[in-house]
Amino acid sequence: MPADSTPTERLLDAEVDIQARLGNRPLDFDSMQAISNIYRAAAAVRRRAEREVLAEAGLSWGGFTIMWVLWVWGEMEAAQLASECDLAKGTLTGMVTTLEKQGRVERTRMQSDRRRVTVALTPAGLKTIEQLFPQFNEFEAKMSGGLSVAEKHDLARLLRAVTTNASE
Repeated sequence: MPADSTPTERLLDAEVDIQARLGNRPLDFDSMQAISNIYRAAAAVRRRAEREVLAEAGLSWGGFTIMWVLWVWGEMEAAQLASECDLAKGTLTGMVTTLEKQGRVERTRMQSDRRRVTVALTPAGLKTIEQLFPQFNEFEAKMSGGLSVAEKHDLARLLRAVTTNASE
């Protein structure tokens, strides 16, 4: 890498170490770097969001995601909510229980099938997400700082392509 390259253009130490150890093998290092950096970026952003934005509201990433999905799409059946949040049903149940104890969501048994429940934001949950989301969006802007609008569009488009490939 040229000496005048920016830090984001230089390989991470881990990437250099991996290439040094595995470089003699016929591997697709470009794909390896692309996918491993998705993991690194997602984990780093999630940890920082929980620390800087969500902790003060007493929310985990999962709890915030549940509230955000309910805010955008409204009340929904628990199984659909788990799918929309990309959570296992058992994990969702625990998180919804926590949010319920906080007074932010409520569950209602469906009349047509008492085994099934819907989940909805309470007025307190609605107030929380409406107050919190602008701060979260400022955080998103900070995390994508240094990228032009065109680069943000490119990044979103490229990540949609990876997501589509992973969903097939």
